[in-house]
Amino acid sequence: MGEEVEQVLSKRIFINNVDKYSSKFIAKYLSTCVAGESSEEAEPEEEPSSRSSEGQTAELGTFKIVGTVSASSKEKLSFLQHAYPSPSRGELLGHLLQCDVVVYNISESTASDQVEEATWALTELHSKMGSFQSQKLFILVSSVMTWALTKPPKDDPDAHLTDEDYRRRRPHPSFKDHNTLEKLVLKLGREKKSKLSGYAVASGLQYGRGENIFHYFFKASWSMPLDKLPLFGPGLNQVPIIHINDLASVIQNTIDHKPKSHYILAVDDSKNTLEEIVMMISETLGPGKIQRLPKEEAILMRALEPEELECLSVDQGMEAPLLKDLFNVRWTSESGMVENMERIVSEYKHFRQLLPIRIFLTGPPAVGKSTVAQKLCDYYKLHHIKVEQLIREKIQQLEEILSSVDQPENSGEDMQAVTQEQLEAIQESLVMDQGVLADHLMIPILQEKLNSKPCAHQGFVLDGFPETYEQAKMIFLDEDSDGEEGRSKIPGCNKRITPEHVFVLDASDTFLSERAQSLPQGAAEEAGYTREAFVPRLAQYRLTTSLEETLWDYFDEQEIHPVHIEVTFDDPESEAVLKMITEAVGEPKNYGPSEEELAEKARRLAAAQLEARALGAVEKRRRDEVELGEMAAKHEEWKRNREEVKRQERELMEARSLPLRNYLMKYVMPSLSQAMLDCCAQKPEDPIDYLAEHLLQNVTEDST
Repeated sequence: MGEEVEQVLSKRIFINNVDKYSSKFIAKYLSTCVAGESSEEAEPEEEPSSRSSEGQTAELGTFKIVGTVSASSKEKLSFLQHAYPSPSRGELLGHLLQCDVVVYNISESTASDQVEEATWALTELHSKMGSFQSQKLFILVSSVMTWALTKPPKDDPDAHLTDEDYRRRRPHPSFKDHNTLEKLVLKLGREKKSKLSGYAVASGLQYGRGENIFHYFFKASWSMPLDKLPLFGPGLNQVPIIHINDLASVIQNTIDHKPKSHYILAVDDSKNTLEEIVMMISETLGPGKIQRLPKEEAILMRALEPEELECLSVDQGMEAPLLKDLFNVRWTSESGMVENMERIVSEYKHFRQLLPIRIFLTGPPAVGKSTVAQKLCDYYKLHHIKVEQLIREKIQQLEEILSSVDQPENSGEDMQAVTQEQLEAIQESLVMDQGVLADHLMIPILQEKLNSKPCAHQGFVLDGFPETYEQAKMIFLDEDSDGEEGRSKIPGCNKRITPEHVFVLDASDTFLSERAQSLPQGAAEEAGYTREAFVPRLAQYRLTTSLEETLWDYFDEQEIHPVHIEVTFDDPESEAVLKMITEAVGEPKNYGPSEEELAEKARRLAAAQLEARALGAVEKRRRDEVELGEMAAKHEEWKRNREEVKRQERELMEARSLPLRNYLMKYVMPSLSQAMLDCCAQKPEDPIDYLAEHLLQNVTEDST
């Protein structure tokens, strides 16, 4: 018995591409399964993660999962014992030889390299099976697309295809290589006493968890960019599908049972068309309507890849009796997507981390609530709910209903009468209360908005309303808690629409008054911030917040404690306020920016960089011009200084030479001038000697 336990515990399973959707969830599921577990009697539906905590036996008996990942993968896969980033063929073969089960999943792609690698792995293992210490399993996870062109029997054209029909299968042209590899696996399965046994599992189109091939329909429904969910093509084709967990359970059963049939069809019991599937996604998650578009639109809209469109166009009715007769599949979604859509949508939101963020901003007039609210909506991709806009939208909606009598949903007399009555009540209330809608009319409109699918999916920022304890109580009251209210003085709240974050923006009256007065006249009148209107509004707010039961008390009672933030002159753009709020709320919990938004962001960044470079060049030219001007001015000053120095030197030299000049003019120049005149007159042969004798003679005469 001990040896058998050791053998079970040492079972090692290889799965390729464990960082991809299909292989990742198969590996994650198998990592929580106990070896031989599927041989036990079936139990109620149960999440694999819950079974992994059933004690030491489950922990010790789980399969050891290893697998390949792409070199660029950064995802942490805690369920893997070892991850092999893009190994070489030699390294990969070494890893495969260490495993008891090799699972090659080629169901997600038509790429030839995946099929080629799986073919190589199977061939290499087969060539080395003489060295195996024990039998190994090779499980190929293929696709029902290898059945795409298979025709039903002529004698029963309405019959569904089953596992037994695998010899008649005809592949889609893009899946011929898959079909060839399936045949190679089946060939191995027919070898007697072989230490390498092969199984081919033809998987239906996979769904569940974060979604893959159906992801576009879920994302478009969740974000609702259109009022109708697109359906590409007629949608009348019957699509064979299976939940990714159920596919993993089929693989687990294949490992445990080693059935005689080496070809296994893995589909659930659903017989739904693509139209039925898309419609149910739309009704459960999206706008509730669909719109048929040509298949080509899917490519033009970049909604689906060509190979995804091919897979969604498959039309085959299939049944998998082997899963019922021999396997013990712990079904997650045996009856298919349509019947289990609520659960599948919950999975989708959970695995994609699509959690709504509900924020309420309150505070005095002119504190900047709407500005901050809009910036929060842009950052978190939420819906900005303003009372004035909500009233306008409701009036427009009612007027459209009254004007579209030809529409079937609006044509009833009762419908028209109720709509007319509601519109008149709203308009009358606005006139009587000077543009303020009475609470008994406003609150149902707000509740309808808060309960709408967009707000339920993405979340919202509630801007400035409610204003009182009673209003908050009426808006967020949980009607299902009426029975409990008798036992508790604190009314329960509807968690689906009650804000989870409440921020109170406040500022001094001086700050608020100055901000209101700084607005242009037109903007002040539109916002109700003229001096005549603003002062009473501010006084009313201060009075309301000083009552015995305030709006903040309501949220405190619900344990949603408001965060008070002071707005000051030092933060005109509300950057500090936004930082405090985003730190309290956390990171966005929805899809990141779309390709179009990323492209627009890149365009704006490039434009900003270009503008910055242009401004930098202009500034550099300005600085250069200033520097050149300064250099020219300094050069001129240097020239002036140099001329001044020369002038002063000349004056100094002249001053110093004046005594000598006077001496020469008095005692030397007269005699010398006369001698030179005489010399010129006489023209002696030696004028120098003549001058010397002349001067000497004159000196002698003067002395006598």
